[in-house]
Amino acid sequence: MDPVRNPYAPGAGQRPPELAGRDRELQQFEVVLERVARGRPERSMIVTGLRGVGKTVLLNAFRSMAIQRLWGTGKIEARPDQSIRRPVASALHMAVRELAPRHRAPDRIEEFLGVLKAFAQAGEEPAGKTKARVHRWQPGIDVPAARGRADSGDLEIDLTELFVDAASVATDVGVGISLFVDEMQDIPADDVSALCAACHELSQNGGPLIVVGAGLPHLPAVLSASKSYSERLFRYARIDRLDRESADVALLAPAEREDVTFTEEALDALYGAADGYPYFVQAYAKVVWDVAPDSPITADDIKVAAPEAESELAVGFFGSRYDRATPAERDYMRAMATLGDEPVPTSAVADELGRKPSSLSPARDGLIKKGLIYSAERGLVAFTVPHFGKFLRAQPA
Repeated sequence: MDPVRNPYAPGAGQRPPELAGRDRELQQFEVVLERVARGRPERSMIVTGLRGVGKTVLLNAFRSMAIQRLWGTGKIEARPDQSIRRPVASALHMAVRELAPRHRAPDRIEEFLGVLKAFAQAGEEPAGKTKARVHRWQPGIDVPAARGRADSGDLEIDLTELFVDAASVATDVGVGISLFVDEMQDIPADDVSALCAACHELSQNGGPLIVVGAGLPHLPAVLSASKSYSERLFRYARIDRLDRESADVALLAPAEREDVTFTEEALDALYGAADGYPYFVQAYAKVVWDVAPDSPITADDIKVAAPEAESELAVGFFGSRYDRATPAERDYMRAMATLGDEPVPTSAVADELGRKPSSLSPARDGLIKKGLIYSAERGLVAFTVPHFGKFLRAQPA
């Protein structure tokens, strides 16, 4: 069939042609937006799940919903060992710029931008052993930095004051502001604490600013370790693989818009291969479309396409992650894979490698930092990528 008309889109954070199986989460966020719009108390929202289940796609869908309501929006992607001060300043700058044309008092916007500039410049870092400390960022804001507001250098104090002021600007316009945070588990511990404290303050004064985060399954534990009240501070949504009906919709709806369909046997085979994981659904479907001679797509077409799809996943989805690991980290992951696909005890990994658990801590911590494994609960570890154990077991020793 014509590859130019291929509707499937396996990509990092790329919205699939049919966002199937996420109606519950979309409805939950619609309720959040509506409650905030009516001035009712509402929690910020956290989406968690493994790699490839569509967290970033859902985050972007939420942002589109907020934009449709004329909210101010900004998005950041957290990175390990990087403070959120600069990214948050940039994101809120974007959000307030979206609101500025509708604000009746330009002075209020300039006043907030002065606070924002002060916030952005308050964070400092060493420029080198022999150099003076320098500002992280010089934002393109043509107003003088405010003094005495969000500029203490203490991120918890500054972020709380910045959020309160941003929410006040949104109140003036009669809308809200939403800050979207991807890879939220990578925010440094002190910054997580500051972010939770700022959200806590907003929840108490009812300001129309919400934080919507997405991260790996252990994100709730990261938040809870930071502030004990985080369990009540956020609305949590765990997303996983698609059920059979939703996976079929993800395949059939875009195909039928191109006058193409699948046989029931082909749908059975595709669900078995992709196991319902949204990224895998798109990856297999894209290759199947390209190799199938015509409609309907059959189970034989799936058999022909499966090796190519699996080869592409082995290089792009699994292999690229495996290559980031050190030799010691690879040994650790192979031992995990040998023990199965469920979360495994760290003690069992040590036994498999014939080592003491304490000697494996650097490898385990390195893998967690790289986002390849996570601590499912105390003493247990699991892969962040579905089917990663299966991939490792298929590799030569």
